[in-house]
Amino acid sequence: MMYGVVDRNCEATIRLVVGNADSQRQTIDAVIDTGFTGFLTLPSSVLASLNLQAYRREEGILGDGSTCIFDVYRGSIIWDGEWQQIDINASETAPLVGMSLLYGYRVQLDTIEGGTVIIQSLSSLSDR
Repeated sequence: MMYGVVDRNCEATIRLVVGNADSQRQTIDAVIDTGFTGFLTLPSSVLASLNLQAYRREEGILGDGSTCIFDVYRGSIIWDGEWQQIDINASETAPLVGMSLLYGYRVQLDTIEGGTVIIQSLSSLSDR
């Protein structure tokens, strides 16, 4: 189970550890974005500090309906207590957690400032 907080902007956030193959690590706070279908976005400054390299490009549709081309990187995160390799899209916004990372999890929000965010594996719920 993972925990986060609803911030003063009414955004559900979670703290993540992001890394590369050389064991470099960085802690980031990311906003949960249910409109983003990818895994994670990070600004180019974080991607550069982790020495991650783009390996492909993909087209994405933004919230306003416009399209954008994103550089896609391969990186690692600690997710639910385990290291996972994921695709990371470069984007000059606050880091975003998307639905591909949340797939297979329940997300519960107490939507007030300082409210609790709980992310729990659906498989752990069925083990009861």
